[in-house]
Order: sequence, then C-alpha cells, then structure tokens
Amino acid sequence: MTTRTAHAVHQTARPVGFPAADDFAHVSFPVPEPAPGTALVENLLLSVDPYHRGLMDGGEGGFELNAPLEGRAVGRVTASRDPGLAEGDLVFHRAGWRTHALVTLGADGTRRLRGHEGVPLEAYLSILGGTGLTAYAALTRTAALRAGENLFVSAAAGGVGTAAGHIARLLGAGRIIGSAGSAAKVRHLTGELGFDAAFDYHDGPVGELLARAAPDGIDVYVDNVGGGHLEGAIDGLREYGRIAWVGAISLYNGDRSPAAPRNLFEVVHKSLRLEGVLVRNHTNLQDELEGFLVPHLRSGRIGTDTTVVQGFEHTVEAFRGMLKGDNLGKMLVRLDG
Repeated sequence: MTTRTAHAVHQTARPVGFPAADDFAHVSFPVPEPAPGTALVENLLLSVDPYHRGLMDGGEGGFELNAPLEGRAVGRVTASRDPGLAEGDLVFHRAGWRTHALVTLGADGTRRLRGHEGVPLEAYLSILGGTGLTAYAALTRTAALRAGENLFVSAAAGGVGTAAGHIARLLGAGRIIGSAGSAAKVRHLTGELGFDAAFDYHDGPVGELLARAAPDGIDVYVDNVGGGHLEGAIDGLREYGRIAWVGAISLYNGDRSPAAPRNLFEVVHKSLRLEGVLVRNHTNLQDELEGFLVPHLRSGRIGTDTTVVQGFEHTVEAFRGMLKGDNLGKMLVRLDG
C-alpha cells in the first residue's frame, strides 16, 4: 500500500438547510489491518450523491455524527484475508468517503468488478453503477417504457438523468425531453446527449415549458426533482402514463413535507401510475445492465457522463457542488495516487 495513514470525512453537525463546509471534518487514522474474512481496499474513486443529503439529517438509517460517512466507491485490494478477494482485485463497495476501507465480498453490496476491456473505471460509479442501475430499473421495470413512447426526465443533466436519456434512446423511445437548471445544461442535453428537446426550469412553470417541448404529451416521466416538476409532468402525461419517482432534489435542503401537487387527482382521471424507485430493490439487474450497456460503451455510442474532482480533500466540496448543480452527469472524486 502507498501509505500507512488513512483519511476519512466525518459529519460533525446536522446541516440546517444547505450543508455547510464546517458541518464536516477530515480525520486521519492508521490504515487498518484486515481481519479474517476481510480485505483492505485502497479507494480510487468515490461517489457523492443526492441521497447523502437526506441521511445527514440523522434518524433511522441516517448517518451518525463523528463517524466515517458511507458512500459508493471503487477501490483496489491491497491486502486480503477474504478467500473471495485477492490482492489487486478491483471492487465496488459502500465504504466510501475515506481513503481505505475493510470489506467482505458479498456484504453491504461489495462485489468484484469484471473490469470490462475498453470501459473506463468511472463507468462503474456512473452508468454501470447505482445511477445507471436506477435509471435502468426505472425505465424497464417501474415504468416499462415501450418503443416509440415519449419520455420526460427532470434533472436530466445529472447522473440518473443522463443515464436515463442514454438508456431510453437504446430502448427505442420516441421523443425524449429533459429539464435542467441552466441554458448551458440545456445545450448540453440537446447538443451532446441527444435529447430531442430540453428547457431551463427557471424560464417558467414546468407544465407550460413541457407542453411546448412535448405538444403531443408524454407517456413516461422519470422524476428526480419532485415539487413543481411533478405537477407539471402530471399535466403533460397522457392517459395510462407512468411516473417513476427516483428522487426529490427540490426538497432536500428545505421543507420535506410540501403541499401535494394541485393536480394530483389527474392520477385518477388519466389512470396514471406513480411508483417509487429504490435501487437497492433492483440489484439483481446488475448483470443485465452490464450486458445491455457494455457493448455501447465500447463502441463509443454512449459515454460515462461524469464530472470528476481530483483529490480526496475536495470530497465535501464536490458534494456541495453536486447539490448546487455544478456537475454535468455523475459527480465523482478521484483520489490522488
């Protein structure tokens, strides 16, 4: 291993609204030695995700204060007493936001990566990771998108959003519309990622903007935002439309109990279906996801769509930037070395 000192990010206070830099601290500790049944991993890439914000409020399943934060990560085994892992293996695990971690194959989602030839490491925390798996499950299982159907994706320039756009195109979707938070992101969606139309949600009510972008309506909505986006999508959905509700980033730093969409009864009137998507309920689709996407990653038809921040010391900065929408695609942190 390259160092005998490990580093971790601890949460030291519960955020009030938007997380502040001083809600966190960097802590150093000796690199742990693997016990029987465990392997020591030196992390290479860390993921910062919107769901982290909710866990920072504590409560059941939330983050403890003054302890290393959890997060998806990719690392290399540097020492092993786990018979299923060998020194040099690349692994995906959930003990991120630290430089080194002890893992056990099969526990807490830890798995050995196949290391597909021609596929960059970033893919395993983006389109082949939790974000891509979320989008794939939302489209193929929750919403059951059919060829020719129109799709609307909110926060479309983020990790799940960009993955949803790629996957929907490969599934044969009709018109694909995205919302984003800036004119530059709108241009990125239509100019680089192949969305048929996109709009900046700051430019007016989402329902009106969506009606202009999809005058014939939509069949499926992948919701990463909630709030006014959900209300606007309900307006735009055709009869028997489906909503795959992934997240509600509009609520993460403020009131968690907003008024319901004013048009909620349209779910009944149009025979709509709304269902939440939790990626942990779809881990059985990982091999299917890789089989579907790896050929297109190798050919260059799709990319990893990542924003990579260099240096472990910038993990909190990357997380706060992701919440502000500073990223295109999935926000990752690459560790030095």
